[in-house]
Amino acid sequence: MPKRPWIWLACRSNLFRWNTRPKSRYSCTKRGTCRVMCRTPKNSTINLKSDHANCSLCVCKEYEAAVEQLKGDQLRIQGEERRKTVGEETKQHQSRAQFQDRLARQRYEDQLKQQQALNEDNLRKQEDSVLKQEAMRKATIEHEMQLRHKNELLRVEAESKARARVERENADIIREQIRLKAAEHRQTVLETIRTAGAVFGEGFRAFVSDWDKVTATVAGLTLLAVGVYSARNATAVAGRYIEARLGKPSLVRETSRITVAEAIKHPIKMSKRLTSKPQDALEGVVLSPNLEERVRDIAIATRNTRQNKGLYRNILMYGPPGTGKTLFAKKLAVHSGMDYAIMTGGDVAPMGREGVTAMHKVFDWANTSRRGLLLFVDEADAFLRKRSTEKISEELRATLNAFLYRTGEQSNKFMMVLASNQPEQFDWAINDRIDEIVNFALPGPDERERLVRLYFDRYVLEPATGGRQRMKLAQFDYGKKCSDIAKRAEGMSGREISKLGVAWQAAAYSSEDGVLTEAMIDARVDEAMRQHLQKMDWLHGHTKEAGAKSTISPSAGPADSSKIGFTLPLGEPPQAQDVLTPALEIDNKPEAHVIQEELKLEVPAPPSSDCAELPVEEGTVPAKGEGVKAETVVTPQGEVAEGVSQTDAAPSSEGGTGKEGKTKAPPKDGTPV
Repeated sequence: MPKRPWIWLACRSNLFRWNTRPKSRYSCTKRGTCRVMCRTPKNSTINLKSDHANCSLCVCKEYEAAVEQLKGDQLRIQGEERRKTVGEETKQHQSRAQFQDRLARQRYEDQLKQQQALNEDNLRKQEDSVLKQEAMRKATIEHEMQLRHKNELLRVEAESKARARVERENADIIREQIRLKAAEHRQTVLETIRTAGAVFGEGFRAFVSDWDKVTATVAGLTLLAVGVYSARNATAVAGRYIEARLGKPSLVRETSRITVAEAIKHPIKMSKRLTSKPQDALEGVVLSPNLEERVRDIAIATRNTRQNKGLYRNILMYGPPGTGKTLFAKKLAVHSGMDYAIMTGGDVAPMGREGVTAMHKVFDWANTSRRGLLLFVDEADAFLRKRSTEKISEELRATLNAFLYRTGEQSNKFMMVLASNQPEQFDWAINDRIDEIVNFALPGPDERERLVRLYFDRYVLEPATGGRQRMKLAQFDYGKKCSDIAKRAEGMSGREISKLGVAWQAAAYSSEDGVLTEAMIDARVDEAMRQHLQKMDWLHGHTKEAGAKSTISPSAGPADSSKIGFTLPLGEPPQAQDVLTPALEIDNKPEAHVIQEELKLEVPAPPSSDCAELPVEEGTVPAKGEGVKAETVVTPQGEVAEGVSQTDAAPSSEGGTGKEGKTKAPPKDGTPV
């Protein structure tokens, strides 16, 4: 039997398995399931028919496969180890590179620091060198200056000595030269005087001998002086004339009088004004029947006065704000064919010393109107106050005096209309210049309904029915609504009702669809009434606070409830014994003498007493049984007594009051106490 190759026994799952069977020592568990291939040394394939051989070959193949697998695993492990080695080497290289880079950076920073320190050291050395050079240069310059100064002193000393020596040696020659120059100058001056005198003398003799030249010269000089004086004064007069004719005073806020500037700016408006016809004085003005009849009579009288060139009457219109005073004044001027000018009393006080000049300019300008001028002074109580009070300034007092001077007589050039909410504050001289007093009270029920309908038509119906405005009106009973609003608007003035109409229009414009509904109208009316009540609360609160500061006339009756904003009703002028003059302290001030003269003129003596009623301080009312003290008393003879007080107690037989003997009445001969 030929030799078989050495076969290593191996198997995939079991290398070998001991079999106890007697037939074979070795047996394969996978008998018959695989074909055993055996490689001979000559790479020849031997087919073995024996089962044991087949099993041995199978085990050998499996062993070889396991060996190959072990080699592959070993190669894989070696590759992994090699990769790890390469990774570690890479990390080592990177760490080494980073370390070298850090060392290079640190080395570079150290080099920079060393270079900077070296530069600083060099700079410091250069600065020290420059400072040393500057010090050396400064020392050199100082040394040179000292040497130059010494040399200059030596040179000046040498020159002065040489000059003095030369002057001493040439003193006779110098004196002779001075003498010759003086003689020549004197001779020249004398010759000039002789020549000029001869020339002027001959000319004057020739001029005097010729009377035609003398006459012509005198006439020429006279005409020159007259021309210069005339030109200067004529220019001033012409300027004032042009200003009075064409300009507008600074106090006038609004005017219908045509000026050159307004004619240039608004030519169409000026042409319409010139061609317009007189209108009804009460057109668009809603008043009570009695007041309407009265103001219509005033309008007719004013128009006839202008046509007949008569004297105009001055009017005072007083009443709460918004009752139509300014509107009626404008309508009155247009109806009468006059020009109107509106000024406010609040503009006078800020002008100070210029107030007098401005007031005269206003009246000069008013006197130049050909059609006649209606001068409307709104809020006149702002500057036409009592001059006897200490609260008025000297400038305002002078302006008031100028106003009184220009309105002392009736005029056929202008008509003065005053409007005030507090006429009791007027100076007594102002009241004396008033010819007609008209009370514009708050509108009654009928007047309120007329006003509501007027402004409802103007601000609601007309914009809703005509034009292209974005406004519509809901369907409801307009007449009934106006009547209801008039009943609810009790106490409201005409201006407040007008603002209510504007509020309706604004409510329609602010809505999304532009429709004015009845609910929106009621809401605006409620808001207006709430604001009106708030204003009345403010007014009543102010009236209560000022109640102790108002002067109550003994003869005055109860005030009308419609006169809101007044402390006193304006009735008949009080008697002399009812005139209450505020107490003033008379001292050495310049205005004290003026006050004395005013008191002498304005406070007449009562016919049945020896002394006028004592003055009461403004803002106080004496109670029954209490005395009234004053520092100034006007006697029947017009004298001013100082330090006199009077009480309600019966006077004693010696002329005193019976209270500690401190009060004395003035004697009957008029001598002041």
